[in-house]
Amino acid sequence: MREIFSQILEVKTENIILGGASSLNLMFDLTAQHIFEDWGKNIKFLCPAPGYDRHFAICEYFGIEAVPVPFINSGPDLDMDVIEDLVRRDPSVKGVWCVPKYSNPTGITFGDETVLRLARLKPAARDFRIFWDNAYAVHSIFKDEKLLNIFEAAENPDMIYEFASFSKISFGAGGVCCIAASPKNAARIKNRMKIQLINHDKLNQLRHALFFKNAAGVLSHMQKHAEILRPKFEAVFNAFNAELKSVAEWSVPNGGYFISFYARKNRARKIVAACAGRGLILTPAGAAFPYGRDPLDSHIRIAPSYPSLAELEKALEIFCYVVKKFS
Repeated sequence: MREIFSQILEVKTENIILGGASSLNLMFDLTAQHIFEDWGKNIKFLCPAPGYDRHFAICEYFGIEAVPVPFINSGPDLDMDVIEDLVRRDPSVKGVWCVPKYSNPTGITFGDETVLRLARLKPAARDFRIFWDNAYAVHSIFKDEKLLNIFEAAENPDMIYEFASFSKISFGAGGVCCIAASPKNAARIKNRMKIQLINHDKLNQLRHALFFKNAAGVLSHMQKHAEILRPKFEAVFNAFNAELKSVAEWSVPNGGYFISFYARKNRARKIVAACAGRGLILTPAGAAFPYGRDPLDSHIRIAPSYPSLAELEKALEIFCYVVKKFS
C-alpha cells in the first residue's frame, strides 16, 4: 500500500506513513500533536475559501483562529500575495489548509506558480505547516489536470504534510489513508503512533494492495468512477446553462466531487431554505467558509454524486426554479 501511495503521490515509499480509513483523522491528530508540543494557544490557520468545511471544523474545535483567504476571480489560484504577507509578518500563523487538486468545493487545481510560491514560503513561524489535502489526486471525470509536486518544489520539505485516502476510491469509512512527510516529520509521527496504537488495520491494507496492485490499477478503477459521475455532472451543467446563465455563475471542474454555485448577493440562504421547503436538501449556505460566514451570502456547494440520475434531474428542476424565483 505504501508503494501504491508512493506511485500516486510521486514521493518516496519511505516517506509514506499509512493510516486507517480516514485522512481527516490524521489531520486532526497532527493538529493536536503540534498544539501540544509546539504551537500552544492563540494561533491562526489560513483557510482558502470557499473551502472544505471539515478543515474549518478542526480549527474551531481546537480554538484556532481560521483566517479566510480568497481565490482570485473564483480560481484557478489562491491569492498568494495575501498568504505570503500574512505568513511572513505574523508568527502566530502556524499553517494553511489546501485541497490542491479538484478542490472541495470549487473543483479547481492549483497552478504551477501557486504551488511554487506555497512551497517556497518564508514563514515567521519556524513550526509553520502546509496541510496538503490531496483528496482528489486521481479523481478525474472529464480531463486529468497535472498538479505540480510540492515536495519536489519545496526548499524546506519539513514544512509540508500531504494526505491522501481511498475513501472515495474503494469504500467510504472502509478505505486506507496516508501521510507523506519528510524523513524528520515521518520519524516524529511514527514515534507518536507507536504509543497511540498498536497498528492500523493491516488486513484492510492487504485487501486494498491485492485488489489494486499498483497505481495503474487505481487509475483503471477510477475510470469506472468517472463513467458513473460524468452523466451527473453533465446533467448539472446542462440544466444550469439552459436555465440560469443570466442570473448566476458556477465552476466547471474537470474532476472531483463538487460544483461551486454563485447566486446573486444575499440570495444563498434564501435559496437553500426555499429548496428545503420543497423537499430538496442542500449543503447549508456558508458551509464552505470559516465559521459558516460567506461575506456575500452567494455560494452554494453542489454535490451531484449521491442521487441517481433521475433523482438529480428532479432536484435540478426544483433548484433552478427556486434560483430564478430569488433572482
